[in-house]
Amino acid sequence: MLQKKICMLGAVGVGKTSLVRQFVQSIFSEKYHSTIGVKIDKKVVSLEDEEILLMLWDIQGEDEAYKIRPSFLRGASGFLLVVDLSRHETFVTAFSILKMVEREVGSLPFLILFNKNDLTDEIEIDNEEMKRLNKSPSTLIRTSAKTGENVEMAFTRLAKELL
Repeated sequence: MLQKKICMLGAVGVGKTSLVRQFVQSIFSEKYHSTIGVKIDKKVVSLEDEEILLMLWDIQGEDEAYKIRPSFLRGASGFLLVVDLSRHETFVTAFSILKMVEREVGSLPFLILFNKNDLTDEIEIDNEEMKRLNKSPSTLIRTSAKTGENVEMAFTRLAKELL
C-alpha cells in the first residue's frame, strides 16, 4: 500500500483540525482546541484499483508569534492550504505560507481550501480575490468542516494527484 504525507497548513483557527476530524472520523465539534506542534492522523483511501494511506500532518497554525517550521514539511507529498472565508487576514497569511513552501521544498501538489463556507453572512473573501491566491481555479475549493461540504472530495482529489 502506498503511503503519502499530506501537510495541513494555514493560519491559526482556520479549521485545519476540524477538516481532518471531519475527513477521518466524520465528526465536528464547536469546541476550539489550538494545535501545538503537529498532530498526525491516518486514513486509507481507495482510489480505483489502488489503496493509499494518507498520513495527515495537522500543523500548528501560523500567526504573528509563530511561523510554520519548514522541517515539518520534509517528506511531504503534498499539502492542503486552508483559509478561513470569514477572516480576511488568514488569506494574507496564506500568501506567505505558499512562498515559504516554494522556497523550502519546491513545488508540491496542493489544494487551497476556503473553509467555513457555511458562515454565509460572515464571508469576507470573494471569488475574484480567491483567484489571486492561485491562478488555477481547479486548486480552489470551498469547504465546510461543520457541514462536511467538499471535505471528502478535497482530500480524495489531492490523493489522486499524488498517485
